[in-house]
Amino acid sequence: MPDAPFDVLVVGGGPAGMAAAVRAAESKGQVAVVDDNATLGGQIWRGASGSPLKAVQWQDRLRQLDVAIFSGARVFHQPAPGVLLAECFEGVIELQHKNLILATGARERFLPFPGWTLPHVMGAGGLQALVKSGLPIEGKRIVIAGTGPLLLAVASYLRGHRAEIPVICEQAPWRRLVVFGLNLLGSPTKLSQAWQLKSELPGIPFAPNSWPVSVQGTNQLQSVTILRDGRSETIPCDYLACGFHLVPNIELAQLLGCSIKDGVVQVDDFQRTTQNNIFCAGEPTGIGGVELSLLEGQIAGLAASGAEDEARQLFAARAKARRFALALDRTFRLRPELKNLAAPETMVCRCEDVRFSQLKMHSSWRTAKLHTRCGMGPCQGRICGPAAEFLFDWTLDSVRPPVFPAQVASLASPAKSEQTTTGVSQ
Repeated sequence: MPDAPFDVLVVGGGPAGMAAAVRAAESKGQVAVVDDNATLGGQIWRGASGSPLKAVQWQDRLRQLDVAIFSGARVFHQPAPGVLLAECFEGVIELQHKNLILATGARERFLPFPGWTLPHVMGAGGLQALVKSGLPIEGKRIVIAGTGPLLLAVASYLRGHRAEIPVICEQAPWRRLVVFGLNLLGSPTKLSQAWQLKSELPGIPFAPNSWPVSVQGTNQLQSVTILRDGRSETIPCDYLACGFHLVPNIELAQLLGCSIKDGVVQVDDFQRTTQNNIFCAGEPTGIGGVELSLLEGQIAGLAASGAEDEARQLFAARAKARRFALALDRTFRLRPELKNLAAPETMVCRCEDVRFSQLKMHSSWRTAKLHTRCGMGPCQGRICGPAAEFLFDWTLDSVRPPVFPAQVASLASPAKSEQTTTGVSQ
């Protein structure tokens, strides 16, 4: 471990973070990665079992380099410029750095509708993560609903574990999906990936122009009612895996003072934010998928280590990947009808028991928080915030430390140095 600050500290160990760390370390700097999961890979490459070849290749490249890896450590505060505090099992560690790369990824967006808080109603990616951790689903009926390519990927994974999937509900209309499919003709790799997913889901109905409107059950989910091409249909099921695309994790960037516009971190050609020596890559700069995240991560890692000429060589590939990201956004943009899903008594903020009717009385996120405590619970608005942003067209403009809930002892006790912590692996 170095006695001086790290030349490059990467927050986030998903595709963008791993790519950034690899390229920065290859430029011979002192590099560290801090991630709140037990292993690197992020949500998309979670778990070693069944990881795609590309994930294994990046993980192997990272292992061959002299990179300090802080696993199971969550950054929650910046006590001073160039210093971050992270909480782990052993306590709090202090991470000093010259350059910082934020690769904090994204999370699922949830929209409230009657019954959405019942047990067994969960995020599509969340259910997939539970199955990867050992949840048995063989023979279980699982309705998959929401929007975006994640639905098909989750359906393929769950089908591979012998789940029964009666329908996949996609809120986007056929017209948008057809245009998106035509765009894929210019990208043979992505067209092949789409065809592969389709081939893994034989006999499973795919229903565009449909979405859940309510779920039924006493102690847990028993059935879900969907609106399909304007007609209501109730489907018995054991689980509802539901996700309305992704939300960039920008809270840490906001805390550090980086400029945010339209819900994403603003960066220049080298992935540099508006804050000196802070870079950002991957989903926080805009939802674009693995390929774009890898390219942005590489550019950020090279630029942060002073190899800007080498970073420029990736600009063209990044521009092509960004065009695909724009097509994703146009295709899976949430339709206005979804603003009407919640009933007056529907819970929006699960942490603080705040209902839709209570929020509708307010004109901004700030006033809603002041009067109802919406967004002030353990999740710090990560669930209800994006929902309220969509439902009421509010701007989420308040982030303060700790950016994640932390133990009182972590806030009060002095941090360990990065040289003494036992949570570091090479």
